[in-house]
Amino acid sequence: MKNNIKIILTGLLFVSLAFSGGLNNAEKKIQKYVDTHMEEAISLVEKVVNINSGTLNIDGNKTVGKIFQAELDQLGFNTYWVTYPETVKRSGHLFAEMRGGKGKKIVMIGHLDTVFEPDHPFQKFTRRGDTAYGPGVSDMKAGDVSMIYAMKALDNVGVLKDLNLTLVFIGDEEKTGGPPSIVRKELIEAGKWANIGLGFEGAHGLNTGTIARRSSSSWMLTTTGIQGHSSQIFKEKLGYGAIFEAARIVNAFREELVGEEYLSFNPGTIVGGTDVDYDPVTARGTTFGKTNVVSQSVTVHGGIRTISTEQLDKAMANMKDIASQNLPGTTAKIQFRTSYPPMAPTKANYALLDKFESVNVDLGYGQLEPLDPGKRGAADISFVAPHVDASLAGMGPDGFGEHSENESLDLTSFPKTTARAAILIYRLTR
Repeated sequence: MKNNIKIILTGLLFVSLAFSGGLNNAEKKIQKYVDTHMEEAISLVEKVVNINSGTLNIDGNKTVGKIFQAELDQLGFNTYWVTYPETVKRSGHLFAEMRGGKGKKIVMIGHLDTVFEPDHPFQKFTRRGDTAYGPGVSDMKAGDVSMIYAMKALDNVGVLKDLNLTLVFIGDEEKTGGPPSIVRKELIEAGKWANIGLGFEGAHGLNTGTIARRSSSSWMLTTTGIQGHSSQIFKEKLGYGAIFEAARIVNAFREELVGEEYLSFNPGTIVGGTDVDYDPVTARGTTFGKTNVVSQSVTVHGGIRTISTEQLDKAMANMKDIASQNLPGTTAKIQFRTSYPPMAPTKANYALLDKFESVNVDLGYGQLEPLDPGKRGAADISFVAPHVDASLAGMGPDGFGEHSENESLDLTSFPKTTARAAILIYRLTR
């Protein structure tokens, strides 16, 4: 796969003349606006980071969304919420549309939710020098604010209302509340409407561009054994038990599948014993067993990531085959739930990266290299990518330690990536 990516890149080593040659007056004004309003933007980040919006905190997500909605209403966007039945148990999504009728149609994607629920100890924004810390500060409330300030900068130079834009702020990116066919329906429709998709999760430095992201799906392995006295384990009557069968399968995954480029899989939780109770939504379970009783049941819950649907199909077939080779006295079943599709590294994405690089060079930040897809997780841009002409992710400011209590934001990158995104949009829509 990596060789194929290199071949594509070699065939596209050019700089679009229409996208280079220095900043024009309007672009200089865009950069100046972002720079002079950055403390204001950081204050908005602080405000929304201090509002808990863990995925399951519906009220918190809506509160953050309404703050963004008010900002976009003032800019003349048509804003509205997409909501779902109460059984979905999520906040829904904020949409904002501008229909000016000129240039490329662009869909921009962020998300409101974080992995930190109200009972998590990490709750507040702090700032030390050029670094900000807080739940969701990097993933991805700063990216959301960057989207808004890019729009403000475009409005400041008088072009915003001429553009065709859809901004989407997803309410359940970290833990989807239902099948993608339901909870991503409107996002997919926005992708079918657009020519270009831009994802505003954080950049990986100022010298990389994200032209591909891997998929994210999950798998659930359940094994059964024959309960009985452990003195008879391995014998014909009882066999090996559920735990040995689960161990065999998970270890075979490691031995037979590790090493394939861009394929990763992880058993995140495992519960086993005589009696097992496991909730895949909360990833919590309980078990009861005894050391002198052969285990009757095991549940293993894991994730899998791939660079293409073909790689995912192949991996699932291999995992099913491994699970079918049961130890005596056991059964095994593995089921998959596909959540996020891959964003494949297309030629058009590389061409868009060239245009993005021209902006980067004109701003004085240097050349861009395509980011290794193995360094990123899945994102909602992947639902849009199959439908648009081209897409890029990682448009937001640079951050570190996402999904941990060390989550932080490089504040020096914030104005740079915001101005860079706004100028790219300006050039794409001329």
